[in-house]
Amino acid sequence: MSIQLRFAARSDVGLVRSTNQDSGYAGPHLLVLADGMGGPAGGDIASSVAVAHLAAIDDAHGADDLLDLLRGAVADAHAELVARSEADADLAGLGTTCIAVLRSGNKLAMVHIGDSRAYLLRDGTLTQVTEDHTFVQFLVSTGRLTPEQAERHPQRNVILRALGDNDGEVQLDESLREAVPGDRWLLASDGLFGVVSPDTIADTLRQIDDPGACAEELITLALRGGGPDNVTCVIADVVETGTGRAPDTTPQVVGAAAHDRQRATRGGDGPAARAA
Repeated sequence: MSIQLRFAARSDVGLVRSTNQDSGYAGPHLLVLADGMGGPAGGDIASSVAVAHLAAIDDAHGADDLLDLLRGAVADAHAELVARSEADADLAGLGTTCIAVLRSGNKLAMVHIGDSRAYLLRDGTLTQVTEDHTFVQFLVSTGRLTPEQAERHPQRNVILRALGDNDGEVQLDESLREAVPGDRWLLASDGLFGVVSPDTIADTLRQIDDPGACAEELITLALRGGGPDNVTCVIADVVETGTGRAPDTTPQVVGAAAHDRQRATRGGDGPAARAA
């Protein structure tokens, strides 16, 4: 059985922030979401650099190579961010979260760092696939806080791991999964799930078939909730090849990366990287 991804990426600055520091990417083999940090001078650069390096590997690869390719692209992005912050005092403290999913046939490889999230809707049930790399999640995992207490904790946004924030080795969560027809994947920044409840996210993913329209509705819901942060959604449906309308294979780039095409980066120069 041959499969494809039917995908969309959408982003909005929100109703409070003056700049969009999120970046999203959706392509035929690759999904990426990055939420930059470091003030107006650094966050947009950080997320854009992450997307540029990862977009260079949006191509057909062997399943055994997926995790190595993701690790390499993320490590290169991290090294570039560290070099930029060391060379420019205005960029000190820049960093970004990152989730990337790379597909080969019916195999998916995922790497994750930070507090952006990946969700999987399978057979109508929504599951949070990633675990936040935050101080409050550490407290929850060690039994010192309940999930309900974590939602109200004053340090709930303190991130323990990110790309580019120090010159140490990148600590990624990694996984390999099956791509099952009928699955719907959502990558989201905290501008979505910090405002919109899991039940509402699940209902929206179940009810709106088109990935682009679904992503737009999720963003609308976040804006109705006050839009306190940038909000970005990347949605991909796993579909059997030859069933229904053929998916568009043109990569979609949104957020800071979509406005950063002329900024020099050490990312690759293939078609997908140029799209980013």
